[in-house]
Amino acid sequence: MALLVSYAAAVLPQDAAPKLGSLSDKSTHFIAFAVLTLLFRFSYRLTWFRTLLILCIYAGFIEVSQFFTPDRCAEVLDIVADIIGIGIGFLFYPYIKRLLMGYIEHANR
Repeated sequence: MALLVSYAAAVLPQDAAPKLGSLSDKSTHFIAFAVLTLLFRFSYRLTWFRTLLILCIYAGFIEVSQFFTPDRCAEVLDIVADIIGIGIGFLFYPYIKRLLMGYIEHANR
């Protein structure tokens, strides 16, 4: 579901696309892919490599789609921002997992 929503937001005309406050386009890519990475890691039993592969392919797919979308343009720097976001998502995953596991253990007492 998150992939569908993020794809729809990515291919909407620029003036109709949702905005996250005053964040730049690259910041939006970065945040979106960090969140997508966390969602993938928590939702599916995929190896980190498969998660990385799927999200990198998805990042490329979005940029190719934007190339053919009126009022949008494909940028290699968007893919770079996506990959950095994926890396940050991977870095935060073990800490968030530990935090959630502590919360669950505390709630089960």
